[in-house]
Amino acid sequence: MIAYASVYGNTENAAEILACRLRDKGICTAMYDVSVSPASDIVAAAFKWSHLVFASTTYNAGIFITMEAVMHDLVAHNIQNRVVAIIENGSWAATSGSLIRSSLAECRDITFIDNMISIKSSVKPEQLSQIEELADSIAMSIRDYAGESGNDATPTDVVDPGTMFKISYGLFVLTVRDGEKDNGCIINTVSQITDNPRRISITVNKANLSCEMLQKTGELNISILTESTPFRIIEQFGFHSGRDTDKFSGHAYDARTVNKVRYLPEYTNAVISAKVDDSYDYGTHVLFVADVTQAFTLSSEPSLTYQYYFDHIKPKPQLPKEHKDGYVCKICGYVYEGASLPDDFICPLCKHGAEDFEKI
Repeated sequence: MIAYASVYGNTENAAEILACRLRDKGICTAMYDVSVSPASDIVAAAFKWSHLVFASTTYNAGIFITMEAVMHDLVAHNIQNRVVAIIENGSWAATSGSLIRSSLAECRDITFIDNMISIKSSVKPEQLSQIEELADSIAMSIRDYAGESGNDATPTDVVDPGTMFKISYGLFVLTVRDGEKDNGCIINTVSQITDNPRRISITVNKANLSCEMLQKTGELNISILTESTPFRIIEQFGFHSGRDTDKFSGHAYDARTVNKVRYLPEYTNAVISAKVDDSYDYGTHVLFVADVTQAFTLSSEPSLTYQYYFDHIKPKPQLPKEHKDGYVCKICGYVYEGASLPDDFICPLCKHGAEDFEKI
């Protein structure tokens, strides 16, 4: 959460630059102008977010009036266990930053990010690197907060309706958890079916271990992949089985939502948590209907569609050097050698049927 108090727009500009840098790193941000937003809204948001940024101009050698009121309310409500970064502004002697820090220092378990930024009137070109460093420090702190302490660095009780607009016909990572076992797989069907209650449907291949785990636990996360997703993510979650592979091997993060299920904080623009309400068996696949319990946006990067995957991410199939009869899977590029493809053939990599193969 970023709250700013600005008189001539220069402090607001610094806050917006920081927000852009954070969003570039996949960090979800919420911004509040303390001169416009009610203090109660800002206080409520401060209790939802793990990391807080306060940017304030200096006014009469003190904190700007509306920001000072927010500080008073936060202390009065005993805000605690938060990570705080500060940007101060002042044409001659900026004091707002140190005063904000001393106010919040009265509260328990407040951790301050040390590299406070001090602006004189406006952001100078040489200070852009300082803002970038602050964004790096915040991003690193969020990863540590979510990974090492097992906390969730996202809103814990918010369902953002804008998250639903990230859904496309494309590729998603479904993640599930059963006891201490984390697993996930690639799926291509996620749809919102009702708005009140907010409900989605997903379809999962019955051959996937994730399908079995979801039928047992009923808890799931959907990570909506972005166009920057590398092919290795598709391989890791789509071409291997969780029965003999740790799908999260090599990932340093352990990001989880309120339901304790993991999600992908990278190459993802939004995350949806849901609880299964009903399911339907359709032969090769199970259709799950689930109520959304948490949803949040991580970035504004476009969602990964099937067309983009085929055009820019999926490697071109490596055909035999000498001419041979065969068929190639249009989904993953697997090549089947033979004059004819059995009608019941299933791709050993992506589990798609003969209808998704074309003759070489």
